[in-house]
Amino acid sequence: MSDTAIDTTPATRRRGGFQPRAIIALAVVWVLLWDRITLGNIVNGLIIGAVVTQIFPLPSIQYFGRIHPWRLLLLIGRFLVDLVSAAVQIAGATLSRRPSQGGSIVEVRMRTQSEFYMTIVSALVSLVPGSIVVEARRGANVLYVHGFHVTTPEGVEELRRDVLAVETRVVRAIGTPEEISICTQEVA
Repeated sequence: MSDTAIDTTPATRRRGGFQPRAIIALAVVWVLLWDRITLGNIVNGLIIGAVVTQIFPLPSIQYFGRIHPWRLLLLIGRFLVDLVSAAVQIAGATLSRRPSQGGSIVEVRMRTQSEFYMTIVSALVSLVPGSIVVEARRGANVLYVHGFHVTTPEGVEELRRDVLAVETRVVRAIGTPEEISICTQEVA
C-alpha cells in the first residue's frame, strides 16, 4: 500500500470538482446581468460559471435535513408579514416628528450548530427593515443583531426572541427531526 493514499471521506475530501448547481446559478446571474436571454449569453454564462467554480471552488455544505413543504410555506408567509409590518413601522418612524431613540445591538446565541441555518437566519433577519445582522461568529454560534426599535431591556429580549423564532421556523421548514426537537424544546 502506498504512503500517499488519499482519504476521500466527506470531511477531508478536497474542495472543488464539478459543481453543476453553482455553475447554473452563476450562468443565471450572468444572463440576468446582460438583461437578455440569448444562446450566446447562456453558453458564455455556463463557461464563466465552470471557470469560476474551478478557480474559486465552493465548500461543501453538510445538510442532512429535508424540506417540509407546509412549514416552508409558513416560513415564507411569516417572512412576508414581517417584511410588510416592519416597513410600515420604519415608514412611520421616518415620517414622525419625534426624533428616533436610536437602537441597540443584541447578542443572540443560536440553538443549532449549523452554519447553513445561521446563514439563512442572518439573511432573513437582515432583509426585514429595521434589523440587520452586524456580525456573525461561527465558532461561538452567535449573531449580533442591530434593532432599530430596541431602546429598552424588554426590547432587547423581544428582538432576541424574534431572531430565535426565525431560527425555529427555518429549522422546522428544512431541518432534521433532531434539530427540530432542539429548537422546539427551548421555545416551549
